[in-house]
Amino acid sequence: MPRKVSRIESRRKEEENRNPQIARIFSYKCYITFLTGCYSCHWKFRRWEKTKLGSCCCTRREQCFCVFLVVAFIFSVIMLFTWIETSNEYFGFDWVVFLLTGSWFFWSILMLSLFGILTVYTSLLLILGILLLWERIELYLHKSHKILIMITILVHTLLMVILFKFWNERWLVVGLSLKIFAPYVHLSCIILMVIISWPLTFYLAHLEGEIRIRRHRMSYYNKERLKKCNIFTRLRALQLAVGLPFFFILICLYAMPLGIYSPCIQEKEELGPKPVFFAHRGSPMAGPENTMMAFEKAVEEGASGLETDVHISFDQVPFLMHDYDLRRTTNIREAMPEAASNHPSSFNWSTLSTLNAGEWFVRPGTRPFFNMKPLSEADKKRARNQSIPRLADLLTLAKKEQKFVIFDLFGPPHKHPLRHTFVRQVVSVILASKIEQHLIFWLPGHDRQYVRFMAPGFQHVGRLVSVDILTKENISIINVDYKRLFYNGLRDYKAANIYINLYLVNEPWIFSLAWCSRINSVTTDNIPVLSQLTHPHFFMTPRYYLFIWLLLDIFSAIFITAIFCFHWWKELKEEKLLEASRTFTDSQSLSHSVEQTEDQEASHLPKKPTRVRESPWTPALPGSRKKLSDTSHFEEPLKKKPGSIKITRNIVTDFEDSQVPNWGVAGEAAPQTTLPTMKADEPTVPFTEGPHPEIHPNTPILEPAKESSPSVIPL
Repeated sequence: MPRKVSRIESRRKEEENRNPQIARIFSYKCYITFLTGCYSCHWKFRRWEKTKLGSCCCTRREQCFCVFLVVAFIFSVIMLFTWIETSNEYFGFDWVVFLLTGSWFFWSILMLSLFGILTVYTSLLLILGILLLWERIELYLHKSHKILIMITILVHTLLMVILFKFWNERWLVVGLSLKIFAPYVHLSCIILMVIISWPLTFYLAHLEGEIRIRRHRMSYYNKERLKKCNIFTRLRALQLAVGLPFFFILICLYAMPLGIYSPCIQEKEELGPKPVFFAHRGSPMAGPENTMMAFEKAVEEGASGLETDVHISFDQVPFLMHDYDLRRTTNIREAMPEAASNHPSSFNWSTLSTLNAGEWFVRPGTRPFFNMKPLSEADKKRARNQSIPRLADLLTLAKKEQKFVIFDLFGPPHKHPLRHTFVRQVVSVILASKIEQHLIFWLPGHDRQYVRFMAPGFQHVGRLVSVDILTKENISIINVDYKRLFYNGLRDYKAANIYINLYLVNEPWIFSLAWCSRINSVTTDNIPVLSQLTHPHFFMTPRYYLFIWLLLDIFSAIFITAIFCFHWWKELKEEKLLEASRTFTDSQSLSHSVEQTEDQEASHLPKKPTRVRESPWTPALPGSRKKLSDTSHFEEPLKKKPGSIKITRNIVTDFEDSQVPNWGVAGEAAPQTTLPTMKADEPTVPFTEGPHPEIHPNTPILEPAKESSPSVIPL
């Protein structure tokens, strides 16, 4: 029993000792299987043949798909960044798609999700490929990944062409965002470069250590082979290909603030007043657009002005409507399906007043904004009872609340009774409402002289034209798209004391940019959020930014240098340990061979031989161990009879396991040492091979002469 217990305990101890190693190997197998499974769909572990450091990682075909993967990743990042920055335009994009398809859906959110998924997919594949290269495993991308990568490139190319051709103005948003985000992008990029510097410097130090080890282990034969394969040149090229772009990008980031201009980097004393709000079609996130509920909500939210769109009915009643048909914002499809696509101005007011203009707003499938807050039950009930309002109803509210009114006036279609006199009809309705004339921001440019004559108190609003034209037409207010204003002479308008109203501004970062640029007012859908801002986002003083810039540059440079020195020192330390272990191993093997030789000499050789007749293959006399390493002992007989013997040597190097010379491939016989048969009366001397000199490949190999007598080495 005690013996069995002791055996069980010993087995348990062995298992405990082996478990960490088994767990480590098992986790490594799982890691490699996960990488190859996700990248190549090989879910069974196999011992992959590792590629040589400095050699090609895969075939030419796989290299092409690696390039396609990088291109797909770049396209995905560009499209994702562009779509995130154009979030202010999501409603406009969904509305354009509605005009083409006739159905309302959040296509903008669908596109955002698509770009996000493609970016994550390509980035994960790229990371997997980098990890496989780190493990020096040959890349093999699965066919399904290849097909998806090509589809990704085609989809992004098609969407870019569409955006450039039909939505070209949206690309201005990307450049506009850099005006406010550039300082923070700069600081974030430096932090990212610091993070990347850790694996990059480790790789550079590893390559340098590999070069030193290869040079130390290299023999003369490998030097000759090196002239053909030139492995050191490849390793140096890898170092330059990895290190130089990183260094160049880092230097550019350090100098980047010299070329950055952001309106939000200024002194606090120079910051202008907060822009006032014009409610775009009322408050379309709190009530159905262009209804009295929406305008009343906008007044409650603190809007300074009300913005709307005006059509004229067939019986000469101006009413509020934005679209060129009634499908989206009314129940025309249920009430009059045969006339659902007709122009709004083709209906009489008696028909328009009976349509419901709020039921669509309550339905989940037709709500206009993705980020709308949920409505209360009272607001839902109120929204369901909304109808199309007249312009006179809006003017009554504006007069009561003393709010400015600005509107787009759409001309009626052909065969309308007011085709050429619709402006005069609208002016008469405004004058009939008895509203103060200075509260009207007159935007339509048609028949402006008549408007000036009939209502001299209207504040005329111009478009994005030159200051000279505005001065000539006596216009001191402009209403422009926010994407164009910042690229077309903002300083000239401010110098001429022009009042600037921007549309459509929903995102806080665009509003912050307008605030820092001293814009007077903005037209927005998002008054509840923008009204809560007490200071511009991303605002900082020049001194603060300079301090952050220099501090981050200095600390990042010190940190990156420290990381580089640490990895370099670590690689040198490992190299010294490796050389020390090799030296210790060589000395042990040499001492062991010498002791074995001495024992054999002491047991077999006579102590005082008078004369020893040696075979020509005997390398030395008994007791003369020093001559074992002397090359002259072999050179003398070779000089006397060069054709009598054949000396060959099996060259074994530590250059690489995969670079051991393959003698069979070259068609040559494997090198070996052949000794002639000794005579029975001759003393046997053990043969001990000492360190031989390096044999040049061009040295002629001496063959044994036929029927030649053995030569005797003279004493």
